[in-house]
Amino acid sequence: MELADLSRGLDTVWVVLTAAMILLMEGGFALLEAGFVRQKNAVSIIMKVFVDISFGALIFYAIGFGLMYGKDAGGWIGSSGFFLGGDLSHLQLNISHDTYWLFQCAFVIAVISIVSGAVAERIHFRAYIVYALIMCGLIYPISGHWIWSPGGWLAKLGMIDFAGSAAIHALGGFAALAAAIFLGPRIGRFGEGGKTNIVPPSNLPLASVGAFILWFGWFGFNSGSTLSATNESIGHIAVTTMLASAAGCAACILFTMLRYRKADPPMAINGALAGLVGITAGCAFVSDAAAILIGAVSGIVMVLASEWLETRGVDDPVGAFAVHGISGSIGTLAVGLFAVPGTAAHAGFFYGGGWYLLGVQALGLAVVAVWGFALTWGVFALIQRFKPVRVSRDEELIGLDVGIHGVPAYSQEHDFLDVENLRKS
Repeated sequence: MELADLSRGLDTVWVVLTAAMILLMEGGFALLEAGFVRQKNAVSIIMKVFVDISFGALIFYAIGFGLMYGKDAGGWIGSSGFFLGGDLSHLQLNISHDTYWLFQCAFVIAVISIVSGAVAERIHFRAYIVYALIMCGLIYPISGHWIWSPGGWLAKLGMIDFAGSAAIHALGGFAALAAAIFLGPRIGRFGEGGKTNIVPPSNLPLASVGAFILWFGWFGFNSGSTLSATNESIGHIAVTTMLASAAGCAACILFTMLRYRKADPPMAINGALAGLVGITAGCAFVSDAAAILIGAVSGIVMVLASEWLETRGVDDPVGAFAVHGISGSIGTLAVGLFAVPGTAAHAGFFYGGGWYLLGVQALGLAVVAVWGFALTWGVFALIQRFKPVRVSRDEELIGLDVGIHGVPAYSQEHDFLDVENLRKS
């Protein structure tokens, strides 16, 4: 076997395995969100995750990948690669286009899953399917082209986003914010005079397991973005990923102990995720110390952002915007401050690189945030003209599991059910 063939084979195995790790994160999203919402809506969460995987993969195969990585048209959009056909020779890869598509498909599924948590317990299932198709087929691929395609206009300016703090998490986070505001809060979430009513999580151990699965999958998310099994930076990427997530979790535990006089379990869970989101853009470009700082700041600001949303009457059941939108923003800007010379085309501000990289990062972040928020709002407004985006009051009160899907997550029955009598009733 030639050395080039061996290298290609190793890279293929590496990318497929890390793509599988990222796809396993959907199990983490499902468990995390099901544990955070009320018991009567757990099936609804699971069904939305199945929509993410199935509809998301199909539309990304049909048009999304082509719009994102197809032959560049003016720096704005891809024009080939639909159904994995056409000219993709501009992609200089050591793996096949099929392998590359699989890895990118795992990313797009993660984007829509961010929005899933913000709309939990009140979005209509049909409306969610339509939105998932548009997010995975248009919204994410087009902005992703700007950042990650060789000809994208933000890429040409020098924007750095190694594994997606902006392209995935900020986009998904600001889209989640728009969706949560458009839908409005859950019935009873806020009382008169700005009173906030707490909705206890249905199953914190379940949510914790979901967070651990996400934590595990993130090593595929970040390290897999090298697209090479022999890239010498894999170890450093894994270390910065671990340090940032640990710092985010630890900072939230200590911060909530000081702020609430008790260590808050949901905040500790989201703190770890905030650290992971924050380091995603710069995991290959920042030092270990910077990774710890990024993770800690992301965790603490996530807590403050969650509190601020509540004061504004925005209901985000799982903290999607605070975790992904805010921490993704911090991570994107942090690259402009802490990028180590020699690891990227431009060094960060604190390493003598001046204002250029920080300015580009800020511009890219602003563009992605506005794009995700505005397009999501527009899509929901369009759907609303034809079908309700939000479920009825009765369906929400009884729970979406029974009201929309016709089955509870946890049954008290211990025997077979009489289907004929059920149908007659």
